[in-house]
Amino acid sequence: MDHLRAAWHDLLPDAPALGADLLRRWAEPWRHYHDVEHLADVLRALDELSMPPPVTIRLAAWFHDAVYDPHAADNEERSAELAASTLRGAGVHPVDVAEVVRLVRLTASHVPTPDDPAGALLCDADLAILGSPPTRYARYVADVRLEYDHVPDDDFRAARSRILREFLRRPAIYRTATGRARWESAARRNLSAELGDDADRPR
Repeated sequence: MDHLRAAWHDLLPDAPALGADLLRRWAEPWRHYHDVEHLADVLRALDELSMPPPVTIRLAAWFHDAVYDPHAADNEERSAELAASTLRGAGVHPVDVAEVVRLVRLTASHVPTPDDPAGALLCDADLAILGSPPTRYARYVADVRLEYDHVPDDDFRAARSRILREFLRRPAIYRTATGRARWESAARRNLSAELGDDADRPR
């Protein structure tokens, strides 16, 4: 995690305790996908989409799954509240805090408006995993299933299918031109293949 500690220091060098708390959260033992690897992947994807990414977007990446309970339905809201309650004390301007909070809440839907380039960057970075190589995508699917091992198989498959089909119905999964060029085709192949594995099951 040294690279993440260094990334946080570059972002908010005067708030090491907050960075340590966030990394502790991201390393919680029940996380299998929404973990430090996912955080690192999102930060890396942001660099691919925008160099350098704005500070508010990078902060939103750090906070977007900072609170993660697979049994809860309000993780994004609680993560946004954590950002709101900690960033001002870390010296971040209130206007920037409000933007971070807004962006974190947006990851609940991944539907930024057309006039929201910051939201498009964060959502595309968060969804970059969908366009990963097949072996990495398969590990992502397995890790998500581990996080929801309390959900019966039929219920999980039905919910997962609804999510994947909603993405495939969108004119584009990714909102930035770079995201579409890098990941759109692969993401559609991955999602369609995952649904195909389930095609003969009742829905």
